[in-house]
Amino acid sequence: MKKFKKMVAIEPTKLLPEWDEKLRSLAEETIFYEDVPTDATTISERIGDADCVLLSFTSFIDQEVLDACPNIRYIGICASLYSPENANVDILYAEKKGIVVTGVRDYGDEGVKEYAVSELVRLLQGRGDAMWKAEPMELTGVKIGIVGMGTVGSLLARTMNFFGMNVNYYSRTRKPDIEKELGMDYLPLNELLQKVDILITCLNKNVVLLDNAAFELFGNGKILMNVSIAPSHEIAALKTWLNQPGNFAFSDTEAGLGEEVIDLPNVFAGKTNAGLTSMAKVRLAQKVIANIENFQMNH
Repeated sequence: MKKFKKMVAIEPTKLLPEWDEKLRSLAEETIFYEDVPTDATTISERIGDADCVLLSFTSFIDQEVLDACPNIRYIGICASLYSPENANVDILYAEKKGIVVTGVRDYGDEGVKEYAVSELVRLLQGRGDAMWKAEPMELTGVKIGIVGMGTVGSLLARTMNFFGMNVNYYSRTRKPDIEKELGMDYLPLNELLQKVDILITCLNKNVVLLDNAAFELFGNGKILMNVSIAPSHEIAALKTWLNQPGNFAFSDTEAGLGEEVIDLPNVFAGKTNAGLTSMAKVRLAQKVIANIENFQMNH
């Protein structure tokens, strides 16, 4: 198996140190940066003559960077990759240049479902700084809508069904198998917003579905939880909705809601990604390394 000549991680990989060491063994020379680059010029300078580039979900490798760094043969995204359109690498242009781009899937989902249940129980039972209604409530029978029925959405649907919630969903494509499994209905987004009391969005990065009109349909006395890595909403629209009585917003990270709203008293945003537990980091590292080794064996 042929090693890379030079591997550069342009930003923190989010892996545990021992796995970074394993990555270093796959190249003759390695440079791992500990901060996030601020622009394309910095990214290009960091990559230089490297043939292998690693990044997390924070930075973006665009056409400008790809043209400036002609030695790149492989780019490993140390984060979820579901489609070229929503990736933080211009995959289609990279492919034209003969560059292989890989990412991973399904490594941090368990922590996300635990986060969602934990935060909803705390709010419904009043075990944190706020309580949703005048009296403590159970999850049982509460109407919940899930937007996005990919891996995370499906996991959350099964979890909320287990707790006896009334689960419905909206997704770009229907999922007849899970509808049948859970007795769950697909609804157009506008209908879902009007029917449910709690909405969880599980969308790819840069997919924004909730605007002022959507929040008006959703109404007040409701709960929004976003478990995507970026806002699923227009931030100004969310802020307007949060100024109405009885509304709450949750995300495991501040980036999931937006800096403009995180200091509001009815907003609960975490400091760490629920999908980046120590166990998830092990799964992530194993998949990142497997992708690299597979490339090295076949190229």
